[in-house]
Amino acid sequence: MIELVERRTVLSVVVGSRAYGLHGPDSDYDRRGVFAAPTRAFWHLDKPPTHVDGPAAEQFSWEFERFCLLALQGNPTVLEVLWSPLVEAITADGERLLAARQAFLSRRVAETYGGYARDQLNRVASRRDRTGETNHKQAMHMIRLLVAGTHVLRTGDVLVDVRHLRDKLLAVRRGELPWKTVAAWAADLLAELADAAAATALPELPDRDAVDRLLIAVREGNLS
Repeated sequence: MIELVERRTVLSVVVGSRAYGLHGPDSDYDRRGVFAAPTRAFWHLDKPPTHVDGPAAEQFSWEFERFCLLALQGNPTVLEVLWSPLVEAITADGERLLAARQAFLSRRVAETYGGYARDQLNRVASRRDRTGETNHKQAMHMIRLLVAGTHVLRTGDVLVDVRHLRDKLLAVRRGELPWKTVAAWAADLLAELADAAAATALPELPDRDAVDRLLIAVREGNLS
């Protein structure tokens, strides 16, 4: 399994706090990647894995097809891989994947980004109701997701680097902003997300045919 990552990776990037511009000296290197299993491996009863953990700490990779399917669904965690400013390794197939990244975007990102953020908001609020404690890190990522969701709807590009909001986001993570202030900020951002969704130029659905052509080209190129 690990050999697929070591020998068949087409794209490897750093995500998380370092890509967001929110890291500190001791922050981890969260690595995400895409590997293309040999095409002939799919002809067996036992298929290649859809994902692999490792070999490094905080490293996770998807097989090419699985990655494409998740990206077509508008999964924020997966889409960030295609827009990370910190690319550590890339092959010709990885270049093709990045060149096709706009094909994965559609109006459904309003639901995925908004849904992820609302889920985190509800979890933070539920924990506060139960224990009186606030998960400040979760609250920060909720805000970041809402900002990123509005950005992709307005611009057609996934926002990863949020260092322009670094001071305020880190203040949320450190618990320096009152929860009422954070909740009000989230409410404003949810309204902005709804406005951006109503006015977005993104297509109703992603370009599945373009992604299918990409996948076929990668499979054909990995026949040998």
